[in-house]
Order: sequence, then C-alpha cells, then structure tokens
Amino acid sequence: MANKNPKFDPYRILQALERNRVQYVVIGAFARVLQGTEEITRGIDIVPSMRSENLRRLDAGLREIGAERSDGQEFDLIEAAIAEQPPVQLRTDHGEVKVVPMPEGTRGYDDLRRAANREPLGRGVRPPVASIGDLARMASAYDRERYLDQVRQLRRLTALERGRSRVIER
Repeated sequence: MANKNPKFDPYRILQALERNRVQYVVIGAFARVLQGTEEITRGIDIVPSMRSENLRRLDAGLREIGAERSDGQEFDLIEAAIAEQPPVQLRTDHGEVKVVPMPEGTRGYDDLRRAANREPLGRGVRPPVASIGDLARMASAYDRERYLDQVRQLRRLTALERGRSRVIER
C-alpha cells in the first residue's frame, strides 16, 4: 500500500522502470524541469510503449514501488484496457506517477521517442525525456492558458538551443 504523502524520489521511480526494462518517455512537469523550466512537481508522467509485453513490464515495475490508483480502484495495464482510458494516476511509495497512453497533441510513444533524449540524472539513471519541442506541443494542445508560462519558457529554451547549435556548426 502506497504511503499517502511520500517524499518524492524520482530516482526510485525511474530505477524501478529501468530494472524492469520498461520502454517509456518522460513527459509533463518533471520532463519540463529536466529541460530547464522553473516548476515544482511531486510526480512523474510517462508515456509507455503500448506493446503488451512492455505493459507487463510496466505493471511489474509499478507494483515494485507500491503503485495504486489515486481513486482506490484496481489498475489494469492490459493493452486494450489502458488504450481506452484517460491517463491513469497512481500513488507510489516514492511519489505520484501518471501513465499517459496518448498525450494531447501527439500520437503517443512512437511519436515522442523519436526526438527524446536520454538525460543523465545521476545514480545510473538515464531516462528518455521528451524533447523541448514535443513538451511545448503537448502543453499547447492540452491547455494553452494553464501552461502559458511553461510554453514561453520552452520556446526560450528552444531559441537558446538553436543558437547554440549554430555556434557548434561553424
């Protein structure tokens, strides 16, 4: 049973996913923070590959960290069940995890993994994180007003990244 107010420990969450060889991309506030925005979060949002074997590995990884649905219902990560439902919000022993099968403005895992980068966070953790452009696309598609500050920050980061790549090309 997940602790009701656990200390957020992204390392433990990501290590469980890696130990179980889950294919996923980190999105949401945690991904935006890793890309350079100024936000605070207590959880990790992920987009998993929807292949049935990967969903079995995801289920094992989440159970390893005591995941349970925020609404108290049993969570079922069977391909047909998860594809038809909205994001699954889970509490774990190490913070919140949201499983998002199809984020707004995207075509899911295969769409996001193409531009995702593995970000070295330390402790041997290198999660695949959605690109700045994909994060801006998702935030704009989901709720432009709510995420206006984050979208502006992501656009500034994109401009900085382009400027840096021009310098490297010369």
